Amino acid sequence: MTHSPHVITQPQAREWLAQVDVPQIMRKLFRDLAAGQAVQPAQQLVEFPQGAGDFINYLGVLAEEGVYGVKTSPYIVREQGPLVTAWTLLMSMKTGQPLMLCDAGELTIARTAATTAVAIDALAPPQATRLAIIGGGKVAQAHVHYVKGLRDWQSISLYAPGLNEASPQDLAQITSLDPRLTIVDSREAAIADADVIMLCTSSAGPVIDPSRLSKAALITSISTNAPRAHEVPPQSLNDMQVFCDYRLTTPGSAGEMLIAGEQHGWDKNALVGDLADLLSGKVQRPDYDRHVYFRSIGLGLEDIALANAIYRLLP
Repeated sequence: MTHSPHVITQPQAREWLAQVDVPQIMRKLFRDLAAGQAVQPAQQLVEFPQGAGDFINYLGVLAEEGVYGVKTSPYIVREQGPLVTAWTLLMSMKTGQPLMLCDAGELTIARTAATTAVAIDALAPPQATRLAIIGGGKVAQAHVHYVKGLRDWQSISLYAPGLNEASPQDLAQITSLDPRLTIVDSREAAIADADVIMLCTSSAGPVIDPSRLSKAALITSISTNAPRAHEVPPQSLNDMQVFCDYRLTTPGSAGEMLIAGEQHGWDKNALVGDLADLLSGKVQRPDYDRHVYFRSIGLGLEDIALANAIYRLLP
């Protein structure tokens, strides 16, 4: 007997996610990946004809939970600017039936930020005290939310180019994230003497140059749908200890890794490790004789794990 799948809207997803320990769910899925209890295929990019955009499918299997799924995210080119949406379909491995269709907007924000938080907890020096954020949107704010308790931060500096035109309400929302957070007027002021720098933008090109930093730092970077998007210069990978969310798929999708391999002699075998390696103890916390770089592209498993957590809460 079949049942119609639950359909979860973005406001509903936000409400359910507030009841979920998102970073802990991320930790578990990477441990499952290390233990062979999860499968993460490569992203599937499909271009629309005539340059009208594309869509990316993010797939994954969580065997212990008995579910698999796919998030599909279109990038639709429009005169007024690109439109990006995303939906996650959760399926049962036991019945072959759809369980839930969930607007993935909130899932994407939460899993992106929580994955960075898991990486920072595993990679940042225990004595790190200065945190910097480049970006001020919802994803950047979620990063602050999940990272603020991971170390004894003495300062949290945030810079985003558009904030000088932001409303008082938007600025107040950002500063309310943590009493230690200060909005600064320049990128340079934000990253000065930072121990950890979170790049949380939708930029298609570099937003900082690691070679200009005054000391070795942990730099984290996320992704956007723009073709070959990257937040650091591709050539900088040769001078950093590079980690990623999943070594079997990230080098084939991350813009700076693709460009560094094609133009700057970087080899994906230079990756020190991924989150499955770190959380299983296969790879140790790095020393900081040079910068440490963590790149996430967003995995289907992350969206599916959060969708499954919401599904388990439904009455």
